[in-house]
Amino acid sequence: MASKPGPLTQWPWHNLGNYKYALVAPSAAYSTYRFVTASSAAERDLLNFMVFPMLLLRLLYGQLWITVSRHQTARSKHKIVNKSLDFEQIDRERNWDDQIILTALVFYLVSATMPQAHVAPWWSTKGMVVTAVLHAGPVEFLYYWLHRALHHHWLYARYHSHHHASIVTEPITSVIHPFAEEVVYFVLLAIPILSTVATGTVSVVTANGYLVYIDFMNYLGHCNFELVPKCLFHVFPPLKYLLYTPSFHSLHHTQFRTNYSLFMPVYDYIYGTTDKSSDELYERTLQGRDEAAWRPDVVHLTHLTAPESVFHNRLGFAAVASNPLGAAASGHLLRAASAVASPLLSLFASTFRSEANRLDKLNIETWVIPRFTSHYTSKSDGYKVSRLIEKAVSDAEASGARVLTLGLLNQGYDLNRNGELYVVRKPSLKTKIVDGTSLAVAAVLNMIPQDTKDVLLLGNANKISLVLTLSLCKREIQVWLVGDGVTDEEQMKAQKGSHFVPYSQFPPNKARNDCVYHCTPALLVPESFENLHVCENWLPRRVMSAWRAAGIVHALEKWDGHECGGRVTGVQKAWSAALARGFRPYDYHHHPGITHDGRGGL
Repeated sequence: MASKPGPLTQWPWHNLGNYKYALVAPSAAYSTYRFVTASSAAERDLLNFMVFPMLLLRLLYGQLWITVSRHQTARSKHKIVNKSLDFEQIDRERNWDDQIILTALVFYLVSATMPQAHVAPWWSTKGMVVTAVLHAGPVEFLYYWLHRALHHHWLYARYHSHHHASIVTEPITSVIHPFAEEVVYFVLLAIPILSTVATGTVSVVTANGYLVYIDFMNYLGHCNFELVPKCLFHVFPPLKYLLYTPSFHSLHHTQFRTNYSLFMPVYDYIYGTTDKSSDELYERTLQGRDEAAWRPDVVHLTHLTAPESVFHNRLGFAAVASNPLGAAASGHLLRAASAVASPLLSLFASTFRSEANRLDKLNIETWVIPRFTSHYTSKSDGYKVSRLIEKAVSDAEASGARVLTLGLLNQGYDLNRNGELYVVRKPSLKTKIVDGTSLAVAAVLNMIPQDTKDVLLLGNANKISLVLTLSLCKREIQVWLVGDGVTDEEQMKAQKGSHFVPYSQFPPNKARNDCVYHCTPALLVPESFENLHVCENWLPRRVMSAWRAAGIVHALEKWDGHECGGRVTGVQKAWSAALARGFRPYDYHHHPGITHDGRGGL
């Protein structure tokens, strides 16, 4: 939202949520019906019929840019602005598809009011020339001065500040504007298309190709990594004035008073508003950062869980990944889409980098093994999964990582004896393997209600249950806790009001409505933890699993030893170190105010 929101700031369908797509449905259905029932090819309105397919294509295209951009910025090599992206920006940009819906509605309106558009052919050379000339001339020129006007303090405070709230841009930042501002852009960018319609030179390729061009240039300028090859400017030097680069426009978001051009910097050069550091920033980001300075100190190795976790990943749907897994309102749609994406993802032969964070000079990365929980529990896939984990351990050591944490089922006893297998196979392993047992046990102990004397211990026996038992014996109380393998039938035997405290990485199935279910072992991250804008599986915002946090604490404390197999760092030692480093206890039963947005108080 702008700092002082002006009239028509909010989009008309703001309160409809995903039901806003219903606004397009009647026109899309009628257009399809007319196209299918037309008696001859001459009566088929191609331009009108292509509106809905283009809407779907542009949604897919935008998502592709999000995925590619986030993958590149996680690597950091050609990243332009190295600042933190937060949940507030993700929420502000979650309705990036509004402008695509508006485009579809405008196209349907033009088709209904301008009969010339009904006979548009597939291609028109004259229409292409008219579109290119009008864009390079009037559109770019008028946009330059409109943009400068929007930076006047009155308009900036009421409208354009909403867009500039994002210093660290993502591709979709390009289309995040108040409704009134977006309407003005639409009027401006409609000049070429309406002109071709009026002159009878419009074509399906020209009109829709212009939309794709606008999308491409918008996403390019806001992707936050440099990718325009230098050879293009060597082959054709004037291209410098006709094509901006991501670093060129990035300076507009960091300096505010320079580089106002739409896509062609020519007017910035003419009117002297080109940032003096444009060329230097382009050269530096294209060359890339020194990888030695950006090597990971800590690697958290995780994997996909359910099929819908494909889109909950940071490289998936931004709005979905910023909320706990399963919290998305469009769950059925996600499951349907994941049925298509999951088999493709399983073809990946190695891990991929999903997330890059920073805490107290530590570079922290999350690597994902592209396999689901079902692969880990399948006897036929177990060997393949084990090889992927072992390769990830080797890659982490090659990258210079000091600590590798094994998340979820990557530390299964049957798979690698809680990570000990890799230490046995390579005794000289420099990267410390951490399974997080000590901190996870400490987090579980912290969730047990005060004055508790009897708690049921259910689930499969494992390393964590053993360490828990030993720790509880020292406290002279008997405790029953729930781990993997606890059944609904066992839960039904509990008394009303019983507390189920999981010590497993996966939450138990909630079979009772009259009992209290606690969170899987987790901690709130320090306020200084940077670039955290996705949720870790089912955990809420700014909450991290104890296993993942354990590796970070291990690296911060510079402990020289593994915590895997039968080795344990020490429950109290790990807990005290975590608290000293700014981590805080978390349990959504005790802190319901931070279940979704991470902002509630303790």
